Amino acid sequence: MATRRDEFLTGLKDEFPILPGVVPFGMIYGVSALSAHIPVGTALAMSSVVFAGSSQFIIVQLIAAGTPPIVIIFTAFIVNIRHMLYSATLAPYVKRLGVGWKWLLAYLLTDEAYVVTISHYRKEEAQAEVYKSYKHWYFFGAGLALWATWQASTAIGIFLGTQVPASWSLDFTSTLTFIALVVPSLKDRASTAAALTAGIVAVLIYALPFKLSLAVATLCGIAVGLVLETFRQRKSNRFLRSPL
Repeated sequence: MATRRDEFLTGLKDEFPILPGVVPFGMIYGVSALSAHIPVGTALAMSSVVFAGSSQFIIVQLIAAGTPPIVIIFTAFIVNIRHMLYSATLAPYVKRLGVGWKWLLAYLLTDEAYVVTISHYRKEEAQAEVYKSYKHWYFFGAGLALWATWQASTAIGIFLGTQVPASWSLDFTSTLTFIALVVPSLKDRASTAAALTAGIVAVLIYALPFKLSLAVATLCGIAVGLVLETFRQRKSNRFLRSPL
């Protein structure tokens, strides 16, 4: 069985290829926060307290536009609602942990940490090892790597970002990062159809206020994926029950 150290270092290693795409994303947030006249201390604190890139960008934009606080909170909640789905998927693998570990891992849960962690858990589950002692240290390592990189990159953006030429247009890196996260996980018809549905719906209803397009697109993608997966399972069950 792998030790705590082994699992922790493996989580760090598996997260590392994703981190270069996070750095410019964090720098852009830092620059945007200063442009919105958010105090340096508040901008730094947001990376620690909120710790969610998409929500932080939207919060900055809404603050700059003079949006009422209740609308900002509601919008950030809608954008981050996908984390409830992540948590539900990971729950069976961490249910034996104490409350302290669960709070810590919930705090460190991000898109990037989720992708590598759930892939690792499912691989280990096939080997009947996922519920053994130290697998949560892998989650911790992956989440901590992302957390440290995000804090550092947003700080760089806040303190040095004004020296980055606007012509660099680094914002495209966030899109590339998410594409790199999603594509490897599309391993069957249901997941592929869910991703395509969510992407198409998000584009079609992009103009909805408060970024509701993200929540609606997510729900549509989930619905399509569930329908196809249910159909596949029923078809498989009928095949198994059919006489030879």
